[in-house]
This record gives sequence, structure tokens and C-alpha cells, in this order.
Amino acid sequence: MSFTLETKLAFKVLDGFFENVSYVKGVEASDADKAVFEALPEGPSAAEYPHLARWYNHIAAVQGLTAKAGAAAPAAAAAAAAEDEDDIDLFGSDDEEVDEEAEKIKAQRLAEYQAKKAAKPKPIAKTTVTLDVKPWDDETDVNAMTEAVRAIAMDGLLWGGYQHVPVGYGIKKLQINCVVEDDKVAMDDLTDAICELEDFVQSVDVAAMQKI
Repeated sequence: MSFTLETKLAFKVLDGFFENVSYVKGVEASDADKAVFEALPEGPSAAEYPHLARWYNHIAAVQGLTAKAGAAAPAAAAAAAAEDEDDIDLFGSDDEEVDEEAEKIKAQRLAEYQAKKAAKPKPIAKTTVTLDVKPWDDETDVNAMTEAVRAIAMDGLLWGGYQHVPVGYGIKKLQINCVVEDDKVAMDDLTDAICELEDFVQSVDVAAMQKI
């Protein structure tokens, strides 16, 4: 779900919010700031909304975002309003004040929702990997090699099932599965760690990989 802040009232609310804080949450720019930035339909006027404009320009600079063009100047807006003066209902009710209060509450709730949505943790990217670990010869203790491989520990690494597969001449290779967190475990680091078991391991190959 997405939303946009379309009214001047929303700009007033945000201008008051950024009078005493520099970011939507915390002490540095975050995804919450980016979400609110992109929800604004246009750049705020520094003359009308100085605090919001300061935050808007700062976020554009530190997060590499493109600032949107501002709305028409107040004088131009006043001239346009003057043209429609004949349409003003001088005997209207207080509904406009009620609508403004409702819009204010709506803008505040939408800004809070977007900030919470941006703060939600993202799914952890994981990959299932099948490795072929080949011993030196038929005299290599494959069971001991398996235990040594499974003893390798890394943050984001989880060992799974395994089997000993015959490759010929009485030699069996270790075929073992594992799940790795992509941001924490590099396959080169994992295979290098296995190859360091020089008493057992001749080579390591990635037999299969599949994103979870």
C-alpha cells in the first residue's frame, strides 16, 4: 500500500514536526525519511515551511534523492484565489474547520504508518547449497573428513544432511547440504575453510545452489 500527502495541511503538520527534530525517527537518515520524502507530491516552500524545507533538502542530499519542484508562489496562488472570490460562500457552516482537523489527523496517521512500515525488518536472503568434497584417495577416512567439515562454524551457516557417494577405485566423496545467509557467508570463504582441512580434502565443488 502506498499513499501521498496532497494537502497544504500535511505540509503544515510536517513543518511543525521537523521544527524540533532532524529525522522521522532516530538520529540519522533512514528508510522512514526516504518513505516520507517520496510521499510528498512536491517540494516544500522554504518561505512557507522552513523546517520541512530544511529536512527535505537535507534528505535529498544525504540519500541521493531527486527533489521535486515546489508549488506555485504564494502571490500566484493568491491571484488565482481572487479570481474565484465570487464563488465563496460567506454564509457557510463550520464543516471546513472539521474537515481540516480530520485531514490533520489523517496526515499524522499516514506519516506514522509509513514510518512503521519502513522500520519493519526485511526478510533474510538465504541460499541452499550442495557441496561435493573430494578426499585424497581411498585411504582417507571419509567419516573423519565429514566430522571435520561439519565442525566448521560461521555466523549464518547451518549444516544439513549428507551422504558418501562412490566415485570409483574405492573412493567416496562427501556430498553435504547447507543453508547460508547471503549477507553473512561468502561461498569463497566457506570453500576455503573446507580446503584448509588438508589432511582430508583434495578439492571442493559447488554442486547446486538454490535461493530460498
